[in-house]
Amino acid sequence: MKSVVRAAFVLSFPLLCASAIFAYGADPAAVLAKADWSKMDTVTVTMTEYAFSPSPVVLKEGIPSKLVLKNEGKEAHYFVAEGFFRTIATRKIQGTDGEVKAPYFSAVEVYPGKGIEWFLVPMEKGTYELVCTVKGHAEHGMKGKIEVR
Repeated sequence: MKSVVRAAFVLSFPLLCASAIFAYGADPAAVLAKADWSKMDTVTVTMTEYAFSPSPVVLKEGIPSKLVLKNEGKEAHYFVAEGFFRTIATRKIQGTDGEVKAPYFSAVEVYPGKGIEWFLVPMEKGTYELVCTVKGHAEHGMKGKIEVR
């Protein structure tokens, strides 16, 4: 009996994991495979002490996008939007020193005077909270919104 239960768990575990990953909508790998990057939108977000501009950041559902994050401030800033991060398909994040390819991110840090490019496809319409999680920055007003229309 124990072996039957164990086998059922082992066989169902991958399904449970896949369900958790795709609970927020489409399969990110499938979305990226279908994306036409020659038609991508480019949206630039400037970070300073203590603001994101523009706010809201507006992206289109299902449209490949290059999100350019520029830090024009004197301090490092984080771009954190947990709800948004769960509803996008990320192709890559790149800067002048290289690129990162990962399916999910929890925060993106941009150093003073630097910038990065994030290639993504928003998969779900909605309004998402955006915040800089560097100590004291949100308290000084470094908050915003991301709207996927």
